[in-house]
Amino acid sequence: MTDAFARVLGIDVGGTSMKAGMWTRRADRSLGDRELTRRRPTPQDETAADLLAEFAEALIAEYGPVDAVGLAIPGLVDDEAGIAEFSVAPTWTNLPLRDEMSARLGGVPVVLGHDARMGGLAEGRAGAAVGCRDYLFVSLGTGVGGMLCLDGVPRLGPHHRAGELGHVVVDPGGVECGCGQRGCLETIASATGIARMYGVEGVSAHEVALRAAAADPRAAEVWHTAVSALATNLLATITLFDLSLVVLGGGVAQAGDQLLDPLRRELAERMSYQCMPELVCAALGDEAAVLGSALIALDLLDSLGEER
Repeated sequence: MTDAFARVLGIDVGGTSMKAGMWTRRADRSLGDRELTRRRPTPQDETAADLLAEFAEALIAEYGPVDAVGLAIPGLVDDEAGIAEFSVAPTWTNLPLRDEMSARLGGVPVVLGHDARMGGLAEGRAGAAVGCRDYLFVSLGTGVGGMLCLDGVPRLGPHHRAGELGHVVVDPGGVECGCGQRGCLETIASATGIARMYGVEGVSAHEVALRAAAADPRAAEVWHTAVSALATNLLATITLFDLSLVVLGGGVAQAGDQLLDPLRRELAERMSYQCMPELVCAALGDEAAVLGSALIALDLLDSLGEER
């Protein structure tokens, strides 16, 4: 296989499932069409890293060698050192995942990144934020994550903590978050938070959205609370960074205009001198992070080529 037509494997390690895709690089060094899509449940314990490696090994054994692997993982991530610093689901702490995966795969180069940042990267290169240099990607899923892109560069921060919108406090007297603070956005506007606020066992955030649209008073109140908390968070971020675009992804954003319309109204009512950014839903759905993981694998190959 020539360098121009290298193959990369991308895996998104989600809280409930691992999604994988394999791509071949075109002659112009862009990603070609995806060759495969596979999913596997994510274990919720310390076996996750071993089963992730087995998943990658099985794909490579079945479909042939790859030149680089990209991983999108949850929790706290040190992208540069390749360390999965902390995650609750799956469970790991200070795991040198990049090096361990590379060793398991016979020395294949591996790169990893935070799953929300990978989603934002993919939306910027191939989705709703193509051509935009200053945008915010917000993932409203089981938790709330984000990626801030300024002047065309995704910002990690010196401690690899940038973009953690879910842990910005919007209700100081609110419920305790898994991070230890109270009233984080994640406790209110995530799918988990919306379902918790509605308080009926077995009713998901998606069902709450449907009931709110059908004029269920309790569901409408919960939905309004989530939208209001998100508006509080976004207004602060817009004030700080003067963004031109906000892209909303994750399961909660699948509500579409039911989320976007009241969110636009809330922001417009609160703004004074700020400029309203364009608000759109993500274009890549739940495939964004796996595509982003393949893109950073491609970037890794390019950087290794420059070093040679």
